[in-house]
Amino acid sequence: MSFSQELYRDFAILIGQFLNEEFQVGGIVEISASDRDLIAVMRRYFAAQAELESLKAQLEAARQAAGEAIGVFYDHRQNAEHAADLQRSHRLREEIASLMQHAEAWGRAASGADEHDRSAAEAEPEE
Repeated sequence: MSFSQELYRDFAILIGQFLNEEFQVGGIVEISASDRDLIAVMRRYFAAQAELESLKAQLEAARQAAGEAIGVFYDHRQNAEHAADLQRSHRLREEIASLMQHAEAWGRAASGADEHDRSAAEAEPEE
């Protein structure tokens, strides 16, 4: 399992725990600012990913309808009609990559904190 796949799984677990405690129990869950930041990042990530997939489907349908070659159609300098959408798709790809880097950094920090906590617990003498 790749780091990104593990991050998705961890994010799903975090959201699942949050939703279970928040809405099924009816109480207010205390969630760290870091976790809230990750939730916001991942929400934006999934929204940008969905927007990109939709945009890609629209562009590909337009390309096929026009009968254009891939290299010509997807070059914003040669395709003025769809240049704005092509540039938008590039910006979305960059944003998605940046958001994933942010989430991966959060995951590495959380993993490091967990390791530190385990090491500290193992170092404590038993009573």
